[in-house]
Amino acid sequence: GYQILSTGGTAKALAEEGISVEKVSEHTGFPEIMDGRVKTLHPRIHGGILGDRDRHAQQASDLGIPWIDVVAVNLYPFDAVTRDPAVAFEHAIENIDIGGPTMIRAAAKNHRHVTVVTNPADYGRVVAALAADAGFEELRRELALAAFRHTARYDARIAEWLGDRVPGEGFPAETAIGLTQVQPLRYGENPHQKACFYADGTRTGRSLARMVVHQGKELSFNNLADLDAALRVAFEFDRPAAAIVKHNNPCGCATAEDPASAFAGALAGDPVSAYGGILALNRPVDEAMAEAIRATKVFFEVIVAPGWSVAALDRFKSRENLRLLSVPDDWEVGRPPGRDARRVMGGWLVQDWDVDVVPGWTVASRRAPSEEEARALAFAWRVCRNVKSNAITLARATAEGVVLNGVGAGQMSRVDSVRLAIAKATGPVPGCALASDAFFPFADGLAAAAEAGVSAVIQPGGSIRDAEVLAAADAAGMAMVLTGVRHFRH
Repeated sequence: GYQILSTGGTAKALAEEGISVEKVSEHTGFPEIMDGRVKTLHPRIHGGILGDRDRHAQQASDLGIPWIDVVAVNLYPFDAVTRDPAVAFEHAIENIDIGGPTMIRAAAKNHRHVTVVTNPADYGRVVAALAADAGFEELRRELALAAFRHTARYDARIAEWLGDRVPGEGFPAETAIGLTQVQPLRYGENPHQKACFYADGTRTGRSLARMVVHQGKELSFNNLADLDAALRVAFEFDRPAAAIVKHNNPCGCATAEDPASAFAGALAGDPVSAYGGILALNRPVDEAMAEAIRATKVFFEVIVAPGWSVAALDRFKSRENLRLLSVPDDWEVGRPPGRDARRVMGGWLVQDWDVDVVPGWTVASRRAPSEEEARALAFAWRVCRNVKSNAITLARATAEGVVLNGVGAGQMSRVDSVRLAIAKATGPVPGCALASDAFFPFADGLAAAAEAGVSAVIQPGGSIRDAEVLAAADAAGMAMVLTGVRHFRH
């Protein structure tokens, strides 16, 4: 029993299905103009949506403006269009909807009288409410809230995309983060905390929202946090690499000639802590690799890689709860979208991502590192920046690659992190390379490493006691290189 108003494309589709429809141009008495940019921006449309049914009834009658009771709008697909990195700027601009958000916001403001619908998933509920002609007040308020959130996210996405194309834009005075729910989570870090996984609007580059789940239980809050950490480590390397993460820190990592050998090296780094961890690989999993993982009988919560063969997936079918995931093929060459952000009480901390930083290094000690030590130093440095600070990593080169030998994470003093890394080492420490995510404030950490037999160290430098630390390295015959770049990860 409703009269339907619609713009061109939708009106045509409805008419073809035999549904009576009045074009907006007929209703307003004004044609669509400027290539369709101006269609619904007219007093006969917005007066019908925004008018208060009590206060404005006489004015609407005098002006011949009929009330519009339901507004259903699907916005131009700006998200979908701009996910193509090669999209022409002009094409993206034409997909910024103006009339749609204006009608949505008008209807949401006047939700006491008007029902606004922005999500096709709500069509059934709205149709039922219209048919029953009851229960509108609460539904309209709920839909109005969804509508304002919808247009806010839409505008945030446009601002983010345009901001990437304004040279030197930096950190804006005002900003918004447009998020879309991916899935509700059973709970947060702990069972008493409610949680949900949201994706930003881009869903491009290194986005966990782009992962494909092949099997297993739903991912938890902690699974997703650890997945992020594991993928960061595994894709630090060009060579085949495996990383095992537990509680956001790598407990095992290795590079090798092939993925199976990298996995074996990573597992050997800390087989006890690996239990219940997240395994990330930077190469696809074939049947042989799957069998190598199965043969260890180690329980992993999640295994993620850039692709799985059908035979590899078949190997794990009996482990129904084991989560198997793929990341897109472009993960290796991608980068995280937008900026890194962290919620704090009452606000957000926003920063650039700590990626794509490949500093050179300067040999500060009397002795330069050997070729083997240099390989281990480069490896230890890449892993170290993915460890919670204060961070210390030990690594040793092998015939096939490099393996993580010990990790000291999250300690309040750097010397304690050094001692912890040594204590956690599963292989010989003598001859190992050590990486520190920040400078040594005192020589005690360096002395502890030298006493354990560490032969080479990489660190940013910059302490007022650099000379004292360097003297301790030289006295122990250690090679030391400085990067000039710090990598805290709090």
